[in-house]
Amino acid sequence: MTEPTALVTGASRGLGAAIARELAPTHSLLLGARTAAALGPILSELPGAAGWPVELTDYAAVAAAVAPIERLDVLVCNAGVADLGTVEQSSVDQWRNTLEVNLIAVAELTRLLLPALRAAGGHVVLINSGAGLRANPGWGVYAASKFGLRAFGDALRLEEPELRVTSVHPGRIDTEMQREIIAGEGREYQPGEFLSAATVAQAVGQAIRTPQDAHPTEIVLRPTGR
Repeated sequence: MTEPTALVTGASRGLGAAIARELAPTHSLLLGARTAAALGPILSELPGAAGWPVELTDYAAVAAAVAPIERLDVLVCNAGVADLGTVEQSSVDQWRNTLEVNLIAVAELTRLLLPALRAAGGHVVLINSGAGLRANPGWGVYAASKFGLRAFGDALRLEEPELRVTSVHPGRIDTEMQREIIAGEGREYQPGEFLSAATVAQAVGQAIRTPQDAHPTEIVLRPTGR
């Protein structure tokens, strides 16, 4: 039998790369990033995977990149940005960029891939955040984008009953992005405070491997600090 195909966005590093490693033994992989150069290390590590370099907010480029995909078993929407600050400090450009990357680009990519996903009876995995369930001070812009992403997933699940749609809400993850966030908060980085990317990737893999008589709709993970 032909291996199922999975497209993972934001796959060049961090959680996206960990999800790629998790799915590599069982799936034919398309790995997305903004540039081909960014994908070099993960493609060297996973030589069976194919690169899918496209800027997700360039919608004409996304449509062209999607056109050859006739069947898709799994779409993992992982790419995103975390531009933090208080509401008072926020700007129109910050709101637009965050919502564009974290919500609008995800919705458009998914919309364009619906025929391929329907053909496979596929599975959409939305990498959300704890901020998609609860907003904290300084995280308002990011949380708004993730609350919107959760609503998008809920609507998609109802509108496309032949597909499975899973929203994954992890707490903070030990990634390069997290190091940048902690530096911005002026704190010392302690990796043990956070979830490992491999742990979250394993949860994503388990959701995808869940037998077809079950629909894993939401997964919430919190670090234990151990």
